[in-house]
Amino acid sequence: MKFIIAKKLEMSQVFRPDGTVVPVTLVQAGPCIITQVKTEDTDGYTAVQVGMGISKNLTQSEKGHLKGLSMPGAMSQILREFRVEKTDAYKRGDALEATVFASGDKINVTGTSKGKGFQGVVRRHHFHGHPTSHGHKDQERMPGSIGAGGVQHVLKGRRMAGRMGDETVTVQNLEVVEVRDNGIIAVKGAVPGARNSVIEIRTVLKQ
Repeated sequence: MKFIIAKKLEMSQVFRPDGTVVPVTLVQAGPCIITQVKTEDTDGYTAVQVGMGISKNLTQSEKGHLKGLSMPGAMSQILREFRVEKTDAYKRGDALEATVFASGDKINVTGTSKGKGFQGVVRRHHFHGHPTSHGHKDQERMPGSIGAGGVQHVLKGRRMAGRMGDETVTVQNLEVVEVRDNGIIAVKGAVPGARNSVIEIRTVLKQ
């Protein structure tokens, strides 16, 4: 499995050789560094921890955790963990670049969706609302009845108004259109999150 940490940049478009236009999202992938390799014996599971970016305000425990790493990302501001089946191919201190991906790769992208605050049922759950005819004053965007009167509490899972967005979202089966210089990857379609937000990219295991 191939994986990397990236930052979302902006939407753009790419022209294929046949003239068709492909909408893409440009992301800055890496440079990253492997900060820890977790094994079944030491941690109970197998995973690889990856760091990206530089932070000036690390705690003493973070400095100790990253001690001995001298490459970009060694004083990592961003740390992410990727589960892998085997850790034989990974070593602490190894670098990860955008070139691990190639055009045509199928990937899953995980990020934090844009926060939209407290929203009503029309926007949050796509309710149709009430008719705007006579007798429906101030009811056009109300949720309506939430159940029978015999149950004297709100049933769990009821679709109601509330906080929307700012959740971890994974978009599956996206395609790598181009891998450009300076670690720029063009991903077909949209990826979750705002500009400059941190995303995780990993190849698809199940087709």
